[in-house]
This record gives sequence, structure tokens and C-alpha cells, in this order.
Amino acid sequence: MTGRTVIRGGLVITASDEIHADVLIEDGRIAALAATGTPAADAFTAEHTIDATGKYVIPGGVDAHTHMELPFGGTFASDTFETGTRAAAWGGTTTIVDFAVQSVGHSLREGLDAWHAKAEGNCAIDYGFHMIVSDVNQETLKEMDLLVEEGVTSFKQFMAYPGVFYSDDGQILRAMQRSAENGGLIMMHAENGIAIDVLVEQALARGETDPRYHGEVRKALLEAEATHRAIRLAQVAGAPLYVVHVSAMEAVAELARARDEGLPVFGETCPQYLFLSTDNLAEPDFEGSKYVCSTPLRPKEHQAKLWQGLRTNDLQVVSTDHCPFCFVGQKELGRGDFSKIPNGLPGVENRMDLLHQAVVDGHITRRRWIEIACATPARMFGMYPKKGTITPGADADVVIYDPHAEQVVSAETHHMNVDYSAYEGKRLTGRVETVLSRGVPVITEREYTGHAGHGVYTPRSTCQYLN
Repeated sequence: MTGRTVIRGGLVITASDEIHADVLIEDGRIAALAATGTPAADAFTAEHTIDATGKYVIPGGVDAHTHMELPFGGTFASDTFETGTRAAAWGGTTTIVDFAVQSVGHSLREGLDAWHAKAEGNCAIDYGFHMIVSDVNQETLKEMDLLVEEGVTSFKQFMAYPGVFYSDDGQILRAMQRSAENGGLIMMHAENGIAIDVLVEQALARGETDPRYHGEVRKALLEAEATHRAIRLAQVAGAPLYVVHVSAMEAVAELARARDEGLPVFGETCPQYLFLSTDNLAEPDFEGSKYVCSTPLRPKEHQAKLWQGLRTNDLQVVSTDHCPFCFVGQKELGRGDFSKIPNGLPGVENRMDLLHQAVVDGHITRRRWIEIACATPARMFGMYPKKGTITPGADADVVIYDPHAEQVVSAETHHMNVDYSAYEGKRLTGRVETVLSRGVPVITEREYTGHAGHGVYTPRSTCQYLN
């Protein structure tokens, strides 16, 4: 589709405003907005018109935490960049930031190049990369500076997974000191992996092998302890910190305290922690393995504290940590030993709809929905206002959203390359109808009209919440 498109009659919702407006798109960007029915809006002329009467017109979602084709536990995440980005588009997400992986003994550059090779020419929507730093040394630290310069401005470290991705406190401090200088943002998987490994060993020795024990050994206190430690290391380094997939109320309390102290500390949670719980991990016949992810699902009472954190801005972002493994042949690797279940669950297609349901249920406002799912992740990772909002000059990443349509989530109808849904049978109000990526229709009235290779790599500036 070339030329100009006008979207007429919808309620345009951004993080800051709600207005009945017509939106003019030209050359892949938002050209103008004008209140519906005004002479300015009536003057918009275009080859293509989309009628959004009775619908929402929202920015495309920005999912800042996905793992397409991630190698983990002797297997690979089941979504490729092609299948995963197509599913993201179906769910109203138009930008993902995935994680390139440095393997121990290799350079950051090798890892980044490998991920570029996986993604290039295969994505239905735009994408960027964070860098997982598994091996901190003098060469790695120098490479971090170069990556920031070329638009990979965030680095993930793990206090979990000893022997795989784990960094000790000294390595973490060095990376944080470097990011304090080069403007990068450290993203932290905050769980005390050394202590967790002891508890795993002891549980297995007692014959506690079922999936539910995955949640019991990865204790909330060990998430809180690691979160506290990461915050204090960042404070010593004079660096900002972004804590990924926060699941425990005790960890939220650590973030809230740090923010009350004025520290540049940020937190992300994910739909699975807002909508699922240890009840799912305890499902019989090994069904609980479908819900094994790290940080793990928590008892239900944690959900209210996560929603509260999103309302008070102690948590700023909802990403998916989309890392799907099929139940048959992948999750089953852990039958008889929960520690061998690949960690991760699918969700890139469900996030925008689940968060709209949270609006319907009264947990958050419409504008907060757009803020935590579109605008803040774009700002946090240096893509705003190109991504995450509807304003003149922004990329025309736009979703026509029907707030009244009803759907039932199911693996039968989803587009992720995985054989189960974490939200099977859940009834939701609200559904994506049409999705534009840079002005090009990727989903058109519930039909896929996109193609692999439309999505382009998006270099990022540094975190826009920092001076």
C-alpha cells in the first residue's frame, strides 16, 4: 500500500490523551491528527480510508522482552523470528526488542551478528536487540561502548543460572560501572541462583520432582534479595537499573523503596504474573510444566501488589518474556525432574488483549494501558516518539482495536508456534482488528496481509528517562 491513508472516526488513545480524531498517514508516518468532524479533519484526502467508528485507534504495542529462537536447556524456543513476529502482529504488537546472546568465551559482536542473521529478512514487524552479557572481561567492557554507539543500548545480566548466563557481583559491578559511563542500561534477572541451586538439589533428593516444586525452590525472598543487591550495586556504580520480569511482592517493595530514595531504578512485570499463579504450576498430569518460567509464578496474593505497582508507577512496563517451548517434546524433557523443564512460556500475541481486559476489570485506565504497553517501553529503550505513540512524525504503527469484541483464548486459534496456550479458555473483551506497521497493513480486518521481511532493524538511543 502506497500513498496516503486516513483513519476516520476512532477514539485515539495515547499515554497522555484520548481524543476522537482522524489520523492522516503519509509515507509510513503519522502526518497529522485532527478532531473528527472539524474542517481540518474533513480536509484530509487519501487513497485509502479506514473506518474506525466505535473503535480505538492506539499505537502499536512495544514488547521490550522477547526470546525468539533462544537456545535453552538443550532445546530452542519454538517461535522463529518469522512466526513470532507474525503472532506479535496478530496481537497488536508492532515492535519487539529481542535478546542477542553472548556465549561464554565469545565476543558480544559474535552474539549480536548471530541474532542479526536469525532476524534479518524474516520479521513481519520492526525489531531491535538488547545484548545478554554472559562473560564480563576487559574486551567485553570495551565492546559495550561500541554497541551503545550503534544503537544496542541495553545489556542484560543474570544473577540466576550458574554455569550458563550467571554473573557474580564483581562482574555485575564492572558492567554497571561501564554503563554509567557509556549511557547504557543494565537489565537484571534478579534471583539468587547460587542459593536456588542448593534448594533444587535438596528438593530433588527428597523426591520432589513435579513442576510445582519449580515455584517452591525459586523463593520470593531470593528474588527480593537479588533485587535489593542489584539496586545497591547499581547505586555504588552510579548506574541506572531495569529489573526484568518482577513477580514477587517483596521485590516490588525493594523497587518502591529505591524509587522513593530517588534512584534511577525501573521494574517490568509480565502478563503471566498478573493473570496466572502457583495454582497453574500445580496442575496435575505434568500440565504444570506449561507454566514453568523464571522468575516463577507466585501465589495469587502477589497479583494485587503487582497491579498496585503498575498503578503507582513502581512498575513501569509490561513485557511478555515470550519464550515458548512446546509441551510435547520440549516441556516433557523435565518429566521426573522439574529442573530440566525448559523455562519460558508463550505470550507475545496475548499481551495487548490481556491488558485491555485489565482496563475492563478496573485494574488500570485506558491511558495507563497504552503507557505500560507502548509509550514507556519505547521511552525506556530509546525509541520514542518514533514508536509508542500517535503523533505527527511518529512511525505509522497503528492498531484499530475493537473494545467490544469478545474472544476466547486458545491454542486452536493463536498464531504462536507452540502447542498450548498459557491462557487456554480465558474469555476476553477486546480484540485487534487491523494493524499497520509503518503505514503498511499487516493485519487487515482479522486477516494476515503482512509478510516476512517487512520488519526492519531499529537502532535505539539511550534510555529516555535519564539525563
